[in-house]
Amino acid sequence: STGLLENCTGCVLCSEDNGCITCHHRLFLLIWRDGIRQYGVCIHTCPPGYFGVRGLEVNRCTKCRSPSCESCFSRDFCMKCKDKFYLHKGQCFRQCPPSTTPQPGTRPCQETCEPGPWGEWSACTHEGRTCGCKWGVETRVREVPGAARDEGTACPALLETRRCRLRKHCPGGER
Repeated sequence: STGLLENCTGCVLCSEDNGCITCHHRLFLLIWRDGIRQYGVCIHTCPPGYFGVRGLEVNRCTKCRSPSCESCFSRDFCMKCKDKFYLHKGQCFRQCPPSTTPQPGTRPCQETCEPGPWGEWSACTHEGRTCGCKWGVETRVREVPGAARDEGTACPALLETRRCRLRKHCPGGER
């Protein structure tokens, strides 16, 4: 029938009751249920909430395990969450987990960076010299304990500089 042919686009095998059973090798078989019936359709890309699995016999669209996941890489690894959910390490959450914060303007959670205390101020220098009668600069730093810095976490300032007055005159009469 005409209706059957419309539902069987891209099919190698098609059932009058269930639609596509087998697809051409480049297409994915998407099966969905309506009550106790199931239907198959051959498509180029899997819809939101599904990911494509290529196999020797058939390429299938497989549903993401989490209902809050909009697109996934595998059954248990989400790449984008639905609205009102936050993404962190492949999982969707109603709010970002502790020690994380949402990235500005987006839904992924980012590890927060907790730097240690500030170190001592360095000696006052101007153009690499610690003497003279001009203004110089002194700096101080603070370290980030653990591996948080290596994971690309956004950290507050780890280096601070301020102006300082050079206190001693250089030998040789620099003024």
